[in-house]
Amino acid sequence: MRSLAITKRILTELLRDKRTLALLFIAPILIMWLLSIMFSATTDTHVTIGTANVSSTLVKQIDDVKHVSVKTYASADQANQALKDYRIDATVVKTSANHYHLTFANIDSAKTALTRQAFQVALQKSKAHQLAATMQQLVAMLPTTAQAQFNQGTSSATTHIKSTYRYGDSSTGYFTKILPIFMGFFVFFVFLISGIGLLRERSSGTLDRLLATPVRRGEIVTGYMVSYGVVAIVQTLLIVITTVWLLKVQIVGDLALVFLINILLALAALAMGIFISTFASSEFQMMQFVPIVVMPQVFFSGIVPLDALPNWIQVISKILPLTYAGNAMNDVIMKGQGVETIAGDLGVLVLFIVFFVVLNMVGLKRYRKV
Repeated sequence: MRSLAITKRILTELLRDKRTLALLFIAPILIMWLLSIMFSATTDTHVTIGTANVSSTLVKQIDDVKHVSVKTYASADQANQALKDYRIDATVVKTSANHYHLTFANIDSAKTALTRQAFQVALQKSKAHQLAATMQQLVAMLPTTAQAQFNQGTSSATTHIKSTYRYGDSSTGYFTKILPIFMGFFVFFVFLISGIGLLRERSSGTLDRLLATPVRRGEIVTGYMVSYGVVAIVQTLLIVITTVWLLKVQIVGDLALVFLINILLALAALAMGIFISTFASSEFQMMQFVPIVVMPQVFFSGIVPLDALPNWIQVISKILPLTYAGNAMNDVIMKGQGVETIAGDLGVLVLFIVFFVVLNMVGLKRYRKV
């Protein structure tokens, strides 16, 4: 009977806590719905291949491959410049008779595989087309001349292909593409540290006593940001170091920019965590905010191409910090871009930090009693 009384009391408290009920029963439905949208999206891979000094027959055969489009350039230098600017995904350059040089951007292993497959298929079709044309010519020739022509045609059938990669190598896989996003994902978890820290001070009465002093709200928020920011910076350094030296991930750009991006993301997460803690009455509720706050960050930050998702999801992605951090890290890690390219993304992260710091300063008014 005593156990039943305890059970009744706990259930009654839970039923009175509408916030916990919503996080327990509505949040999972929301996440499952988002997952269904993500994984039902059309994710066909499309590639654009630049060609130079390639026969029109082979160009047509490549262009006929499904999900492949071709841009023809006057020279190999023009094609390679387009690849360097990431306006195309790969180049096919004919260097001499039966010698081809394929260069892949290789920031998406699926596009690299499709490009390689499309070229092989097109090459086989082109050879078959040339062989059929040669056989038609042989019919009208004398036997001796025909034999010489046939031998010449078969001796030239061997094709030599050289492959190079702007990023990584032939073993670079899908994990490398999503790694910058997961780096940001783990860095973003520091929002729990600041959120739970402030929550404990509220529940213990420390925050009330602090607010009863002449200390300004801005000084309190700054103190939290600096103290937890030191922890976040150490965590960020460990994550980046692990990525580079343990996982052997190639970083084309400046490693210092990778640190900077992740540190700004960590500070934005800390400020967001302090703000979210104002909506939680216990550590249990703070933990329940994880699927609502963190999961959409991962879904909408580029693991599934946003252009394959509905427009309203693309709009939502624009208000999530991890979207901008992921874009910036992809540009630095895989494309070797500099600060001038990612300045916009860095600026948005700074705006997120300022925005949530201001909200936290305003939010502390509700706890100040004097």
